[in-house]
Amino acid sequence: MGFTIGGIREFRDIRHGARRRVRSAETTAVAEYTGLWGWDVVPGARAARGGDGRAACSCGAARCASPGAHPLPFADVLPAGATLEKAAAAWAETPGASVLLPVGRSFDILDVPAAAGRTALVRLERMGLPLGPVAATPTGRALFFVAPGAAAGMPTLLYRMGWDDASLDLRPLGPGDHIVAPPCDLAGLGPMRWLRPPTLDGVGHPPEAKLLLGTLAYVCHRLCA
Repeated sequence: MGFTIGGIREFRDIRHGARRRVRSAETTAVAEYTGLWGWDVVPGARAARGGDGRAACSCGAARCASPGAHPLPFADVLPAGATLEKAAAAWAETPGASVLLPVGRSFDILDVPAAAGRTALVRLERMGLPLGPVAATPTGRALFFVAPGAAAGMPTLLYRMGWDDASLDLRPLGPGDHIVAPPCDLAGLGPMRWLRPPTLDGVGHPPEAKLLLGTLAYVCHRLCA
């Protein structure tokens, strides 16, 4: 998974206010994601809303396609298992950077409307199916973490389940995509948060997409049609 007993102790030290070199919300989040959950992270751009309601991205591009939601071009990926000191050093070099999680490495994402996601989550929990983390965006989306390969395999899965010709507000995210990690701000719209937080017993083995896709597709079709 990428986390060690030492990594867990370091994370607990942060939680309990131990004296260390650098402390910030971003550093704490990075230490959690790399040391505890075993995920890669990368420093990302920030965005703020102007008086006209538009998001101005810290990358400086006037027409940024993903304001506040893309990696900084000069920043390196901090790999899973990185120590607290490495996390602190990386964010000291990019002060104010948001925390992004690269998709397609430890997990893929199934992105659905928040209302459908909450309904599906209740159904899936009642069915006793294995579940990974589920994040909520301030833009009204729910992000289900599933095993890598879901993005490439989803068209085939939807075809086999009979949902290939349905109009579904359901899209996969895979290699090359990134998500803003809770509790970071997304494009000046508000913080990301967890609907179902990661847990030590499940984060290393996210569920196969085929276990969730039928329920997600049904709920999306019913609520969003």
